Amino acid sequence: MTREDEIVKERLKKIEELRKKGINPYPYSYNRTHLAQELQEKFKDLKNEGEDKTKVSVCGRVMSVRDMGRINFISLQDGSGKIQLVFKDKISSEIKNIDAGDFIGVEGTIFRTKRGELSVFVTKSTILTKAILPLPEKFHGLQDVEERYRKRYLDLIANPKVKEVFITRTKIIQAIKEFLNSKGYLEVETPILQPIYGGAAAKPFETHLNDLDMDIYLGVSPELYLKRLLVGGFEKVYTICKNFRNESVDMQHNPEFTMLESYEAYIDRDGVADLFEEMMAFVAKKILGTTKFEYQGNKIDFGKWRRVTMHDAINENFDINVEKMSDDELFKIAEKYAPDKVSKKSPRGELINELFETFAKKIVEPTIVIDYPKETCPLCKIHRENPALIERFEPTCCGMELGNAYSELNDPLLQRKLLEEQVRERKNEEEPWTSDVDNDFLNAMEHGMPPTGGIGIGVDRIVMLLTNSPSIRDVIFFPFMKNLEEKKIGEEKS
Repeated sequence: MTREDEIVKERLKKIEELRKKGINPYPYSYNRTHLAQELQEKFKDLKNEGEDKTKVSVCGRVMSVRDMGRINFISLQDGSGKIQLVFKDKISSEIKNIDAGDFIGVEGTIFRTKRGELSVFVTKSTILTKAILPLPEKFHGLQDVEERYRKRYLDLIANPKVKEVFITRTKIIQAIKEFLNSKGYLEVETPILQPIYGGAAAKPFETHLNDLDMDIYLGVSPELYLKRLLVGGFEKVYTICKNFRNESVDMQHNPEFTMLESYEAYIDRDGVADLFEEMMAFVAKKILGTTKFEYQGNKIDFGKWRRVTMHDAINENFDINVEKMSDDELFKIAEKYAPDKVSKKSPRGELINELFETFAKKIVEPTIVIDYPKETCPLCKIHRENPALIERFEPTCCGMELGNAYSELNDPLLQRKLLEEQVRERKNEEEPWTSDVDNDFLNAMEHGMPPTGGIGIGVDRIVMLLTNSPSIRDVIFFPFMKNLEEKKIGEEKS
């Protein structure tokens, strides 16, 4: 029998003994008067060995128990912080029923110890939840990264800084909403379940709607639905939603991720770039108090974004001029850097894009890359000065693509032509997940969509940057993981 098995057996026995005494180890509620942090603040001026007769009632999780005989100490943690509990004399006998990991409520008065620790002198204690499994060894022992992601609940208990990351994540999303709301944008919802997926060149998750006997998809993007709203008369809309893409799982990708997508009528790509820069500066100041911060050793300033064309970015890195190179010359250099992604059939624009993708991982400073090849997206307007390009940009920082923005295509005839070509190409490549053209979306466009600028931003990656988190799994509560067999309580090991 392992040490954990012994602990479980002992705690199950305590539960049984409590019930025999008529004590419910899982009561329904508890009347709390103060949070730990409130007490720390309220009595911050209480001197060492000083007392206050104010009666308080606190509750939370027991993080540690020190049994010293006639006097015992418990470290209690609630949602605001920690406070020490002191059990003396007769009340100390109740310690035998309390273990680290339990939830308890106590009543008592406030004092500060000789060593300066604000404490509650306990006069009454109540078990609120009897934990069966122990906390990670010595409480600070949950260090295995895979275990932390799989058991986020233990990660949050054992590593207080992790909790702060997720509190910051919530504040970042709130700041994004505050900014867009202040600009007159309306937050809306779009379908997750879609009969025809679209809005991004991504492999979807497919499922089946039994009642209507039809195959449907989890949305890869809300774009086509948001554009329908522009047709319907809304001029500034955004959504922060989950997208689902059946693709990579790595440090920057999770199959389920959070996307901000916004659209504004009567602006173009450059107007969206201005909006994006202003929003990133606003969010950074709101969260950090400054636009300057450090990410994995790199000094970043969200108040300063460089704008560079894709051609110039490639030319700077490879010391070449892609505009003057022949298709054969482009293919040879693209094959060298991205052999698995290009072929002699690859259009010129795809070769240029693959060269840039190779270089993009090296971009550290906040950069807005503009003027993409037309082959890279069928939902974007052709560049007004160069028909080989489209009016698209991607913000990039610390080797991460943060978003994707366009002067949105609103010519319904050209849009139909480009989407039909995209479907044909996918079917020629025998992609089993190829969706049909979304004729309802095209029908909406045929009723007229105003000139529009739009952007999609990976919220998780913004959180990574502003919390200095190296992996997307560090900023998603429950990142996708392979299933493991879990041993059940009372189950014998083979």
